[in-house]
Amino acid sequence: MVTTVGEEASIEKLVTNLIYLEHDAIAAYESCINRLDNKELSAQIATFKQDHLQHLRVLTEMARELGVEIPSEGDMKQMLTTGKIALADMWGDAAILKAMKTNEDDTVTAYHRAIRHEDAIPASKAFFMKAHQDEERHRAWMSTTADTLS
Repeated sequence: MVTTVGEEASIEKLVTNLIYLEHDAIAAYESCINRLDNKELSAQIATFKQDHLQHLRVLTEMARELGVEIPSEGDMKQMLTTGKIALADMWGDAAILKAMKTNEDDTVTAYHRAIRHEDAIPASKAFFMKAHQDEERHRAWMSTTADTLS
């Protein structure tokens, strides 16, 4: 799935869409944790989910400061992010991690763009950079781990 998050004209819309993206990611992580056979892999995914929960907390605070309505759940993309995981479950843990890696591709792209948003103040840019680094780390681990399982 290719995301357009990070291309918004306003910082308010960017933060709203990042909140949706984080809700979608958290749902995918929950699905992944429940479907992985290897409990060590599930434990690592659970730590990554904590990063997403932290991102959501920061974004929620940003939305409050901006006076933006705060989405309480994901959007229609959530069906795609969790659906990929459900389908991949038929082929095992490596396939599940590869599906999760494609979800991470979107979050990496979104935060990469957010860093460069013209309305982002230094504090929000610093958060976007940290979130981008987290997403890069998640994606790299999923890719490498999936390759070792294949």
